Amino acid sequence: MTDPIGVETAQVVDARGHRCPTPTLRLRRALETLAAGETIELVADDPMARIDVPHFAAGAGHEVTAMASEGPVLRFWVRKRADDAARAPSQA
Repeated sequence: MTDPIGVETAQVVDARGHRCPTPTLRLRRALETLAAGETIELVADDPMARIDVPHFAAGAGHEVTAMASEGPVLRFWVRKRADDAARAPSQA
């Protein structure tokens, strides 16, 4: 499966029927299983996800690469941040 810009999606998390904070918690848990740079798709129907998911992603250093709305269903594609070791400054 690919996201709207053609990036391969490593996993899809279907959180339809769950309310805040469950969609974001499921996204966080799923991101922990991915390698840095991989993309995950979150499907949710909680209107608060429109606010919660981008806020969580930005705070955790991940990137929301795309978002789509299909009626009440929201889809988010989130790219996992680089590993902490890769982001740490080199020690000289």
